[in-house]
Amino acid sequence: MLFLWLYMFYSCAGSCAGLAARGSPAPPRAAPPLSPLLPGEPGEESSLEEQRAAPDAASPISSFFNGSGTKRLPQAIIIGVKKGGTRALLEFLRVHPDVRAVGAEPHFFDRNYERGLAWYRDLMPRTLEGQITMEKTPSYFVTKEAPARISSMSKGTKLIVVVRDPVTRAISDYTQTLSKKPDIPTFESLTFKNRTTGLIDTSWSAIQIGIYAKHLENWLLYFPIGQILFVSGERLISDPAGELGRVQDFLGLKRIITDKHFYFNKTKGFPCLKKAEGSSKPHCLGKTKGRTHPDIDQEVVQRLRDFYRPFNMKFYQMTGQDFGWD
Repeated sequence: MLFLWLYMFYSCAGSCAGLAARGSPAPPRAAPPLSPLLPGEPGEESSLEEQRAAPDAASPISSFFNGSGTKRLPQAIIIGVKKGGTRALLEFLRVHPDVRAVGAEPHFFDRNYERGLAWYRDLMPRTLEGQITMEKTPSYFVTKEAPARISSMSKGTKLIVVVRDPVTRAISDYTQTLSKKPDIPTFESLTFKNRTTGLIDTSWSAIQIGIYAKHLENWLLYFPIGQILFVSGERLISDPAGELGRVQDFLGLKRIITDKHFYFNKTKGFPCLKKAEGSSKPHCLGKTKGRTHPDIDQEVVQRLRDFYRPFNMKFYQMTGQDFGWD
């Protein structure tokens, strides 16, 4: 620090004297406004003009005081699915020193797209060379416009989808809503358009999200299947290190996150971290995770399994993975 200040003092000695002799310099011209859509792909170096215009642009001195690194658009995004295990995956990944991720869900490609990529990039954490910038917003997977928008940002973006038995996922989704709105109708009544005929109400989001094959078709119009990694929500609980190994390989990262990072919390019923990012203490997901599900009529559960079965089979074929939901 002392060396830095001495350097600044002696560097300034001549130039500052010259400025004093010539008078105060003219005020700098305002930087041109940043376009809503930045050219280039995530991780690419921007031009000098873009750096000057971007809100994240920082001089070496300001970088020294504010923390080194550059804010970049994400190279990888966890795009889904809701109640599949996305929060657990993100928290586990953040243990890796080469992963930097936004904690909150930006909802850029579904709710905030009109704000522009400059706004989006400003939400990102600073990264050093070789580190990966990530975010997760589970609703992207079921948002029709999201694939084209992400492809427009970068065709090379790596996508991660955490999937779970769609019946269990729907019940978990309902349980979350029930905790906030205790007076909502029963799961059974929301499941059917007509219970007598057994017609499932696919307009209900809790049901609709689990038709994975339908949503994946939309993504495959813009991204090759090899650019999407499908993580099993069930295996993320039973074998977190194994699933994290696959994720690290997919992201091109060294396998640093292993069995030694996890312990199983019997009370919560899922694995927790022995040490969280930036902490020496054990860390489990909060009380909003692992809620006890209400008892659901087993006839309704079976009808849902019958409903999802053909969609699951198609999803297995599309991904080349059997998730064992039947």
